[in-house]
Amino acid sequence: MTKEQTGFLSNFLAGGVGGACAIVSGFPLDTIKVRLQTMPNPAPGEKPLYTGTFDCAKQTVAKEGFKGLYKGMAAPLVGVTPMFAVCFLGNSIGKRLQQKSPDQELTVLQLFNAGMVAGVFTTGIMAPGERIKCLLQIQAAGTGPAKYAGPLDCAKQLFREGGIRSIYKGTCATLLRDVPASGMYFGSYEVLQRLLTPANQSRSDLGPMRTLLAGGVAGMLNWAVAIAPDVLKSRLQTAPEGAYPRGIRDVFIELMRKEGPSALFRGLTPVMLRAFPANAACFLGYEVALKGLNAVLPGL
Repeated sequence: MTKEQTGFLSNFLAGGVGGACAIVSGFPLDTIKVRLQTMPNPAPGEKPLYTGTFDCAKQTVAKEGFKGLYKGMAAPLVGVTPMFAVCFLGNSIGKRLQQKSPDQELTVLQLFNAGMVAGVFTTGIMAPGERIKCLLQIQAAGTGPAKYAGPLDCAKQLFREGGIRSIYKGTCATLLRDVPASGMYFGSYEVLQRLLTPANQSRSDLGPMRTLLAGGVAGMLNWAVAIAPDVLKSRLQTAPEGAYPRGIRDVFIELMRKEGPSALFRGLTPVMLRAFPANAACFLGYEVALKGLNAVLPGL
């Protein structure tokens, strides 16, 4: 049974499994990425708060222990099953909408389009989880009392301060990041799987190492597209209320004026270090879960 013939529910459930694998394996480097992206711009003559990826990791562990690298993980982990489940479901629907028959092999452009559908599907779940995650991640120990005790407390305070609109702050920025990045993510994974499949064999027969390779490279290509809008999103979602009245446009203008284009790629090192193992784990978890579901409940 090919992936195109796999049922929507199987893609939904297997996507949730894959997402959980991605979060657990890649969260520490995501914390470092967000702290690098949102650290204050140093005054003339001052050293930056973090000099790079490894300095950020060293300071975090020294001040907060290893648990500091997992700050805010509860929010995406709780939301990751529905988020990734909906993401893989959206990709499946995007493919099906373009197929004239269930076993039709899609073109590269069609695969990219299907991935973009997945990005649209997930934004409603992704945006509030990203907002809470980023606010918790920038709470460094030793810089005063923590404002938020955890994900639920963060959500309650945001709602109390600005209602549901505050919780969903950065939704358009998340959409700007995820639609093209998801197109690259799923499109490149499918293309790589095709290239890695030996002649006269099915993609469902690929071994775990080739699946890990395809998933890891797809994750890196995804972040090559996503990193610049992700910087803008992180700054917008962690800024005080009223700091950017026109949203992501004001963030972009201020960043260009004060720091220049290179600031759009701040956090690229940890995100690329994280991208390969996290997304390799994600797609392997997805494929294993999908095969298990197809074996137990074919056509689900």
